Amino acid sequence: MSYTTAALAFTLTLVSVSATVSLYRWRRRREDLELRIKKLEKSLGSATEKSASERRGRVKAQQALREALAQSESHEVHNTIYPMRPIGTIQSCFSTRNGTPRQPLLVSLARACLVFDPALVPPASLEGLGEYSHCWILYVFHLNTDIEKLWRKPSQSKIKAKVRVPRLNGERKGVFATRSPHRPCPIGLTVAKVEEIQKDKVLLSGVDLVDGTPVLDIKPYLPYSDSIQGASVPNWVKEDCILAVDSVSFSDTFSSSITTCWKLIEKKSLYASADEFKSLITQVLSWDIRSMSQRNKPQDTSDADSIVYHLILEGLDVSYVIDNESNILVQDVSLSNNLEDVAGT
Repeated sequence: MSYTTAALAFTLTLVSVSATVSLYRWRRRREDLELRIKKLEKSLGSATEKSASERRGRVKAQQALREALAQSESHEVHNTIYPMRPIGTIQSCFSTRNGTPRQPLLVSLARACLVFDPALVPPASLEGLGEYSHCWILYVFHLNTDIEKLWRKPSQSKIKAKVRVPRLNGERKGVFATRSPHRPCPIGLTVAKVEEIQKDKVLLSGVDLVDGTPVLDIKPYLPYSDSIQGASVPNWVKEDCILAVDSVSFSDTFSSSITTCWKLIEKKSLYASADEFKSLITQVLSWDIRSMSQRNKPQDTSDADSIVYHLILEGLDVSYVIDNESNILVQDVSLSNNLEDVAGT
């Protein structure tokens, strides 16, 4: 009897332990399952929010695109931008803007070399150009003081509707009635004589381009269409004598100065001799190249010869004075600061 009771008790104990273990395992599985469910719910919620956010972003982008397209259609001409890359650069006898002729062909000895970018202009592009005597050149007024602001922040750039005209002694005219470099779109148009074609270079004369000018395009000059018979201009345009000087002479020491300087630049010069370079100086200074403020500045007759002006040609600093009767005396020529550094090395 006692044996049977002990066996039954043992059996009940085993059953109880087994049930406890089973219950523990079931609880663990349930907890693991609940944890996985929570993770899945969280992941689903995150994915749903991300999807909704992306959808909101797409909706906003579509709205912005529609608004931009609508604005572009309503202001198509104003907002359209045409990016242009220069095809070449001018190497000119005019080192600075001061002294560069205001119009082409006024200084026949004014020479330049148009060097093309070989990546944009293959040599074959120039075949046949040498058969023309002259060509048109489209370029950028790259030395305008406001050009960076004009291009980078056009909304903040205010183009003046009227500009001062040198021929009118500073009187203002509408910018489109002049050839002022300060224009809403700073693109210039000039004509030059084609002297020679050298592979990727074109030698020009009669230029009014400063050294470093970026060139956008060139086209041959066609007399039958480009020369308009009977074309009319305002009277003030015809008055050339306003800016013409009476005479240009040279000091006694100029010859020795130009001989010394010429030895340092002749290998890179666009001119064959010092005498030819002297003729260039004469042609450039045959026009009053001073600014309007310099010309209009009050001065005593006795002090007129004491004001020394400077002209930089091919890196040479030409100093001169001008009297009240518009007689110019070229005093000296020397290396400009940049060339002095080169010569010193």
